Amino acid sequence: MHSQHAETVDLLVYAGCLLPIIPSAMVYHDHAIAVRQGRIVGLCPRPEARQRYRASATCDLADQVVLPGLINAHGHAAMTLFKGMANDKPLKQWLQEDIWPAEQRWVDRRFVRDGAQLAIAEMLLSGTTCFSDMYFFPEAVADAAIDAGMRTQLAFPVLDFPTVWGRGPDHYLEQGCALYETYQDHPLIHVAFGPHAPYTVSRNVLERIAILADERQAPVQMHIHESADEVADAQHDQGTRPIAMLRDIGLLNSRMQCVHACHLNQHDIDQLAMTGSHVVHCPESNLKLASGMCPITSLLERGINVALGTDSAASNNDLDLFGELHTAALLAKGQSGNAAAVPAMQALELATINGARALGLEHCLGSLEIGKWADMIAVDLTDLRLQPVYHPESHLVYNQVAHRISHVWVGGEARVADYQLQTLDAAALTQRAAHWSRTISGAKSKHA
Repeated sequence: MHSQHAETVDLLVYAGCLLPIIPSAMVYHDHAIAVRQGRIVGLCPRPEARQRYRASATCDLADQVVLPGLINAHGHAAMTLFKGMANDKPLKQWLQEDIWPAEQRWVDRRFVRDGAQLAIAEMLLSGTTCFSDMYFFPEAVADAAIDAGMRTQLAFPVLDFPTVWGRGPDHYLEQGCALYETYQDHPLIHVAFGPHAPYTVSRNVLERIAILADERQAPVQMHIHESADEVADAQHDQGTRPIAMLRDIGLLNSRMQCVHACHLNQHDIDQLAMTGSHVVHCPESNLKLASGMCPITSLLERGINVALGTDSAASNNDLDLFGELHTAALLAKGQSGNAAAVPAMQALELATINGARALGLEHCLGSLEIGKWADMIAVDLTDLRLQPVYHPESHLVYNQVAHRISHVWVGGEARVADYQLQTLDAAALTQRAAHWSRTISGAKSKHA
């Protein structure tokens, strides 16, 4: 029964269990979330919701867990079309022998559009509602994200040398700043500067990026301290570690997203803490490429915000952020020798509110709070293999649950319903992926 003065909302989701992330470590049972015009307008117990709201649409998930959509804070979406193509090689060899030649041969606007759509489908189906992307033709990724109704941060690439997307630093910055202006007020698209790494972008270009980003108050995302060789080479050639160099030119600040950060000494950690810089931890990619391991426990102890990223499916080989937070939690315990390191609720924070903070979007994403966008996912834990359930947060982190994502909403709009994509054609995407696989494999076999 509704009361006479029931409030009209667009969507009312009833959840058997609700993990809002903020307040921290809270678990609400038999609650409801009310959504109007894409934003959360109420959270309350089921009986109260039935009295208080009159909804245009309802979704009753009495046996499921609802939580904020996951935020994949670093990746290269289109590289999903290179998934499993090159394996069991260290980073430098993997890049130089396989990835960079393949990109030169195959990457164009169509490749990026097709690869981004495939990646978006995989991410939505596994519970990710927002992703950061650093790749060529970011305008094609924007088109794919808008068509699918998914949120993204586009960290447009900047390098010292020409690629398929640009002639050099001036051209990258010109295109990227135009992209920033185009999407400045778009609800789904956020643009960041994406200098690739200290070893591919010279100091004078980074100084220009620091100025341009400051003028726009725009985020900057960069691969930093990914490999031991990167740090050693910088010390040999420039007499300083990359993080110290970035601090000197003003790039380390609360808008800086440091991806990987595997090789950090205490001074590096101090610099990150003092400047309020963020770290994006990509544990599975780092493990597969044997690049090293981010000292996540030390970072968290210093109050440094740590988010999670999958990196590309070419070095992972998936975009399953639940799998990533599972690995991150176990790795932290193994590294530190402390079974209490990165407990389940904190692991979930890495993939939700911490990701939102890293992207500068914590005011509107990352938790189920009134006023924020209704980016939400539902996880069905009724599967026999997941029984019994004592602590739902434990199951979300320490079990394999990505295949149990039943519903996904972005801004209150269904993107996955009853396990099915709502804005993308799964069969067509599978066919296009097979086409690219045949094309690339056929070309490789001719040159073998």
